Formats: sequence, structure tokens, C-alpha cells
Amino acid sequence: MMQVVVLASESRYRAELLSRLCIDFIKMRPDIDESPYPKENAQQLCQRLARQKAHTVRDQLHANNSDEHNDQVAEHLIIASDQMAFGANQLLGKPGSVDAALAQLEAISGQQVIFYTALNILNSRTSQDYVAMDITTVRLRKLDRQTIRRYVERELPLDCAGSFKAECLGITLFDSISSEDPTGLIGLPLIKVCDGLRQFGMQLP
Repeated sequence: MMQVVVLASESRYRAELLSRLCIDFIKMRPDIDESPYPKENAQQLCQRLARQKAHTVRDQLHANNSDEHNDQVAEHLIIASDQMAFGANQLLGKPGSVDAALAQLEAISGQQVIFYTALNILNSRTSQDYVAMDITTVRLRKLDRQTIRRYVERELPLDCAGSFKAECLGITLFDSISSEDPTGLIGLPLIKVCDGLRQFGMQLP
């Protein structure tokens, strides 16, 4: 049975991370509503969205393949991930603008931010799920407005929850990072991805 790895994301960050494993994969965009449910916390939200992304892509693959019950059809291993950040007593989304990034960094300056990165790997043929969660804690140093503005203008982290890129210049903003997997903070926890793919029969490396 041929296995095809599918990344359920168009994120360039996740694609770059998955490329580190030296495996071939295709990308598909899961079209879902990412609005939180009432009283849903950050961990619950990213777990639900990761699962929904994987199952939405599975349904798209089945819809595109009229012979899905044929034994010769490829087995797709669909990798979906979602990340939520919580700090300053609120969910921290992608800022989207310079002003929002400045405000977000001012709000979390000198504070702790927790990143929840949920992983869901789905076997398209068996509907078996591999589910995992990476939790990373970042403590920012106390930042003055000039430092914050200088950072945002240089790196423009407008598509990153928390308004920083830990893999780049954002590391200068931190006092500490606590994590079992440094790739989780970037958006795809590769240690857990490898564990899941091995459980589905892939050989890594």
C-alpha cells in the first residue's frame, strides 16, 4: 500500500518544518471555521481545530477520489496542527498589523505566555487518529516601547501568535523557553510527528 503524506496546512512555517524529515508530502488547505466555542479554552480549541482540519482534508480527498474503496488507492497520512497562545489573561492570535503587534507585545512584556500546539495525524483509509499536544512556556523579559517597536519594525511578525518569531530575532525578547520540543513553538512538533508517522508504519529516518 502506497502511503502519501498530506500536510493539512498552507503555512510556510509548517511546510519548512516538515521538510526537515526528508519525506515527500503534498499540501492541502482545510477550509474550516476557526471561531472558538463559548467557554472553550486555548487547549480545547487547538485540539478541536487540529482534528477538524485533518478530517476536513480527509473528506476532501475522498470527494476527489471516486475510487476511494479500491484497494489500490493510496493511504493518506494527513498531518494537521493548530496552535493557540495564552498570555495576559487572553488568547493571543496573529496580530495582522503593526499596531496590533505593538499592543500585543506591550501586554505580555515581562509575563509568561503558554503555547499549546495540537497535533492530529489521520489515516485516511482506517480513520485511525494519532493525537498529541506540545506545551511550551515562554517568559518575556521586561520590554520598553523602543525595544518593542524596533523589533516589530525589523521582523514584522504579523502572522505569528504572540507577535514574535522565536526561531529568528524574537529570541532576543525572552528570559526563558521551557519545552520538550523546540519545533512545537514554531507550529509543528516534529518529535511527536515522527512518533505518529512511525506508528502508521513509516520508517524515519
